[in-house]
Amino acid sequence: MKANTETKPSKPQPKAPMPAKSAPAVTSNGPGNQVVPLRKNPNGIPDYRAEVPNFHTVEEWADGKLRYTVTGDFDAPVPAIRESKYLNKDQSLEIYRYMLLNRKMEQALENLFKQQKVIGGVYLGLGQEGCSVASAYALDKFDWIAPMIRNQGAMLVRGFRPAETMMQYMAKVGAPTKGRDSGSHYGDIHEKNCIAPISHLGDSLPVIAGCLLGARIQGRNVAGLAYIGDGGQSTGPCYEGFNFAAVQKLGVVLIMEHNLWAYSTPVELQFACRDLADRALGYGVPGAIIDGTDPNQVYDVVHEACERGRRGEGATLIEAKMMRMKGHAMHDAALYVPKPYFEYWKKRDCMGRFEQYLMGRGWLTAKQNEELIRSVDEQINKDRDEADASPFPNGEDAAANLFKNNAETIPFKYGPPKVKKVSKDDKLGEASNVSHYK
Repeated sequence: MKANTETKPSKPQPKAPMPAKSAPAVTSNGPGNQVVPLRKNPNGIPDYRAEVPNFHTVEEWADGKLRYTVTGDFDAPVPAIRESKYLNKDQSLEIYRYMLLNRKMEQALENLFKQQKVIGGVYLGLGQEGCSVASAYALDKFDWIAPMIRNQGAMLVRGFRPAETMMQYMAKVGAPTKGRDSGSHYGDIHEKNCIAPISHLGDSLPVIAGCLLGARIQGRNVAGLAYIGDGGQSTGPCYEGFNFAAVQKLGVVLIMEHNLWAYSTPVELQFACRDLADRALGYGVPGAIIDGTDPNQVYDVVHEACERGRRGEGATLIEAKMMRMKGHAMHDAALYVPKPYFEYWKKRDCMGRFEQYLMGRGWLTAKQNEELIRSVDEQINKDRDEADASPFPNGEDAAANLFKNNAETIPFKYGPPKVKKVSKDDKLGEASNVSHYK
């Protein structure tokens, strides 16, 4: 849905570093447009990245303090954005605007937090805007989405205004939850098909799988986009929900946002596999590795995965590798992350790279870019003022609209259930087909 947004125990032994991989031959296909041959990882998972960083993190104790050091080639040249097989000029520019809106909105939220106008914490997705926006952009109106705390760009694409997000963080009456909750805990299951983020990481997976199963029972296969971080993917509900989707061939598209650090834990101390996409083999579903800072890669791979889901061909697991350029939340300065990591990924900022790509193709001039940035700034300022002016909720209404009236009929979203009629004379095998929702 393309919404018009106003828009010490003993520590584990470190893994030996992988040998550096040279980039495949690159052929030019126009200004700022490169075609890079597709590579596969050692387990045969397609890897769409133009580069494979070779880093190795070491845990050290010095003077009673835990420190991490990292080795690798931090001076590698920044690769160009891949050419999209599907996006045209207007779509690319719209994605770029959403990315700008995402970043500017989060900058405003950071300032509101520092002004003590935010209730609770703020979780920023600096450097991940391209992944959130481009992936959500691949969804259709009837598809579902289960975002996480750092996917506020995806919420914009689904139609939430920046003012609504700001009011949500400020617990104002104009917020989607009317001030009854704060932070990222908001959604819309009626119009936007958006499941509110769940603090218990991984629990969104069974929920979105259930939504897609419900749609199938009503006669329609739809796609469902869900996100999880490299830390949250280790939780039981994540496995259980996605495994259910895989078995039932539900169109869940799971993006594992490989942020390199799950809070203060480097990936080397989280899991033994090198690529989280390898876990697709265990689930029995297609897997892919993408550069999460390349919106074109993100869109193309998610688009194809959603198409599979809508055809009833099942789930897909996508690993988006990138760096979370802020700490876990505003209270986390991320001092545990070695500075070279930040410097390396700062050069690969999705915003700057996509801007250069658009300009290189002649789809965006410097003047148009200035005007676009100015219009986004004006919108954010307007939305911030609206959020700031919104009153706090009346305490007398705290319990309103919390419970569903059991006498109220909940309408079907896609139509009446398509079920096989079973009579008492049917054989057991025939009746059992119903329980599998085929």
